[in-house]
Amino acid sequence: MTLIVLDEAELEFLEAVNYYEEAAGLGVRFRNEVSAGVAWILDNPRVLPLRPGNYYRFNLRVFPYYLPYIIRGENIWLLAVAQAQRKPRYWIRRKTTLES
Repeated sequence: MTLIVLDEAELEFLEAVNYYEEAAGLGVRFRNEVSAGVAWILDNPRVLPLRPGNYYRFNLRVFPYYLPYIIRGENIWLLAVAQAQRKPRYWIRRKTTLES
């Protein structure tokens, strides 16, 4: 399967890396955890339960973030690098634009 990262998700990732690096020197650790999560998703794309709204969600273990994604054919679309304490499912409109 091929991973496609939406531009908004890439921006969220970079902003979070910068935040954690500046706040606590944890930018590399955050980057590594997201990378490990993406690798897990690529190896196990359908293991997680399909959530209402037809997407999957991988929760990071250390940081309060999750990776929502959808599968379309042979592509995995990473919709967000979402901070778990933000407004829930703020990124859901990104999914609907892919379905149009």
